[in-house]
Amino acid sequence: MFRARVYAAERWMQFRDPGSISCIHEDSSAFAKPKLLDSLRLALRSRHYSRKTEKSYIAWVKRFVYFHGVRHPAEMGEPEINAFLTSLAVKDKVSASTQNQAISALLFLYRHIIGREIDNLGEVVRARKPKRLPVVMTREEVKSVLGQLSGNKWLMVSLMYGTGLRLMECLQLRILDIDFARDEILVRNGKGAKDRVTMLPESHVRSLFLFRNYQQTENSPDTIHSYRDGNPDLLHTGIVTIRTYTF
Repeated sequence: MFRARVYAAERWMQFRDPGSISCIHEDSSAFAKPKLLDSLRLALRSRHYSRKTEKSYIAWVKRFVYFHGVRHPAEMGEPEINAFLTSLAVKDKVSASTQNQAISALLFLYRHIIGREIDNLGEVVRARKPKRLPVVMTREEVKSVLGQLSGNKWLMVSLMYGTGLRLMECLQLRILDIDFARDEILVRNGKGAKDRVTMLPESHVRSLFLFRNYQQTENSPDTIHSYRDGNPDLLHTGIVTIRTYTF
């Protein structure tokens, strides 16, 4: 039992450190190689992946290692990846998007951390992608939802509906990124750390003019959600006055 525990501890230390486990007996902290998960985390951040993606990739790498008895990924290859992905689909019954996320995490690990390309995974049992019809709200349903909102909440939800902005893109939107002359919105640092341009609906122009005037008068932060720290009565009065449902 004792020998088994020692062996398990050595395998775990080997997983935590890409180098040899003998390095833990040396006093070379200044020259020690970064641990596997630390290297993965650094590689993700240097490529501007989101923290959510970073957390997900690290979780998948841990799950992959534990699936194969705490073996170091450098000791494994295509057959082990195939077995892991097949198990996700057959045994765990994960969705197609979940399995694709696991594939992306492992490919990133081997390409950027292990330094090896994965050529052919063989016959991987792929999770079935369900075919469902999208649920689309009618215009009356949208009006009903917007009718329950006021102030900055109404402005943000209506912008997301009318422009296709994601939640964080809307929260980080600045008045400087709105081009009233061209009726365009510049989305900075969007998904994948990329900028893009989207349209500015005519029905939102007056609302955003109000926001600009409020920001200049109150000297508040120039993001839309900053209204919540300002004068809610001023915003509520102005927004409700000019609110129009022209979708």
